[in-house]
Amino acid sequence: MAVRIRMKKLGRKHRPFYRICVMDSRVHREGKAIEEVGWYDTAVSDKAKRVSIKLDRVDYWLSVGASMSDRVATLVKKVKTNKFGVAAAPPPMQEPKQPEPPAAEAPAEEAVAAEAPAEGGEG
Repeated sequence: MAVRIRMKKLGRKHRPFYRICVMDSRVHREGKAIEEVGWYDTAVSDKAKRVSIKLDRVDYWLSVGASMSDRVATLVKKVKTNKFGVAAAPPPMQEPKQPEPPAAEAPAEEAVAAEAPAEGGEG
C-alpha cells in the first residue's frame, strides 16, 4: 500500500479549506483518510496562522515509508523553518493620465487646402 501525506479539499466554492491527511494513494481526493495531521486555511490573513501541522505525526509517517505531495512538503518546510514571508504591499496609486488637448492647427490647414482647389476650378 502506497501511503501519501496530501491535502483533502473541504469548504465551499471560492472558499477552500484543506485538511492535511495521511491517505492511501489510490483513494480519491475527498476519500477516507488514515489519519488527519493538520489543516490549511487559505482565507486567514496572517500567513503564519494559515497552517497547523502535527510535525511529530508527519515525521512518524515519513519514517515508516509515506511520501508527501509537493504542496504539503512546501508547507512542512515553511512550518519547520518558520519562514512564511510577508505579504507584499500593494503598488502605490498612480495619478490618472490627462487627456491630450486636440491639435487645432493641423485640421485647419487641411480644411483650407481642401477648399482652395474648389475655388480655383470655378473661376
